[in-house]
Amino acid sequence: MMPRARLVCPALRWRRGSFKSERTKIEQALPAGVGGFIVFGGTRAAVAALTSALRDTAGRPLLLGSDFERGPGQQVRGLTELPPPAALGYLNDLDATYACGQITGTEARAVGLTWVFAPVCDLDVEPRNPIVQTRAFGADPSLVGSHAAAWIKGCQEHGVMACAKHYPGHGRTTTDSHEGLPVVTGSAAELQAEAAPFAAAVQAGVASVMPAHVAYPGWDPSGSAATFSKPILDYLLTTFAFDGLVVTDAFIMAGATAAAPEAVAAVAAVNAGCDMLLYPTDWAGVVRELEHVDPDRAEHALARYGAAVDPGAWPRGRATLDEAELAEHQRFADGLSDRAVHLVRGERPQLGKTLSVTIVDDDVGGPYTIPPRDVFAKTLAAQGVRFPRNRTPDTRHLILVYAEPRSWKGRADLGPVSLAKLERLVPGASLVILFAHPRLVSQIPGDVPVLCAWHGQSLMQRAAARWVATRV
Repeated sequence: MMPRARLVCPALRWRRGSFKSERTKIEQALPAGVGGFIVFGGTRAAVAALTSALRDTAGRPLLLGSDFERGPGQQVRGLTELPPPAALGYLNDLDATYACGQITGTEARAVGLTWVFAPVCDLDVEPRNPIVQTRAFGADPSLVGSHAAAWIKGCQEHGVMACAKHYPGHGRTTTDSHEGLPVVTGSAAELQAEAAPFAAAVQAGVASVMPAHVAYPGWDPSGSAATFSKPILDYLLTTFAFDGLVVTDAFIMAGATAAAPEAVAAVAAVNAGCDMLLYPTDWAGVVRELEHVDPDRAEHALARYGAAVDPGAWPRGRATLDEAELAEHQRFADGLSDRAVHLVRGERPQLGKTLSVTIVDDDVGGPYTIPPRDVFAKTLAAQGVRFPRNRTPDTRHLILVYAEPRSWKGRADLGPVSLAKLERLVPGASLVILFAHPRLVSQIPGDVPVLCAWHGQSLMQRAAARWVATRV
């Protein structure tokens, strides 16, 4: 076992209905001494079994985390989905955002996860940004900071580490760090002002911060991404007085390896001030290369990891989660999503009991699976709405537009195929439902009413269906 392996956090993915494909990785990584894992996918029972087995096999504490920006149901089937941060910012109800953090922390612990890679503290200030959009609470630094702080407190009060990302801000990028190294212009003073939500997160006691694979040459003239920038990370540690864990964004992203091969870049990240290396492609190669990290910096990073994983620092026992509590969480999420759905154009139309639905899906074509798109229609059908094969004179036509931030797209707006379909379909429509950022309403032709439902997740499809049901 290599002690510096504690600084590495590989990924475990649910594939073809199980985590079995990750068995070899687990069997090699735990004896090597890795500090934890990031988990993608799975069912409630499977994730609980996995985390328990990992800790039993390791015989030591581990940091086990997941991406829960939209609640635990974003990754774990059977747990609660929550509205995207942009919807929470729109509602601007800090008590509700705090409750979202509470639900996330409670349910994460119930399946053995102790680290959540959320909240996003970026500002939604660039309409061309291909990857932030509805993942951010909004554009105003004060609002974003307030909601991030509320979410962090709710999550961490239930024994789960939160992570403020992507320091000092990914909001002004026009390219995606999954695909390359974005460069954000602006002076150091301007960039530091826009990092205010991260200061609020630190003041709220956030346990970890994730720097961006983004370069800010006005702040660090070397052109290094924040992940590898000592001046930018020093500002976090000194000016903001952050004393928690600094964890990189995923090393599988092109922005991480734009300047050097993965293992060499990993050493540079730790030397610059990062403490943990998330989701490397070759975790074993990264572990071997960490022998070249500056000894003092390695010691400091290991101390920060030790403080984070210390069972005495956080309540590490599995929280209980019974079916009644889960149902209560779902009712809360449904109520919140109902409040977030709203018209962004036109007047509320009168719809009948006979509807037709056409889907314009801007998310099809990439390497990732998309959520089910039939939840909306099924929810309405359960309430007596008919969807005949052939339209009758009283049939009202609805168009559902799905357009989420997806790393493969490289754009923030609707693509040409989606636009062409809308030009053809909109003239006969009574309502367009936008499962996307509300600013995309500018791309919907004509003057048809447009309902904003924020995201294509099942939670928001059900909310949109309930909104429609009140007009049939």
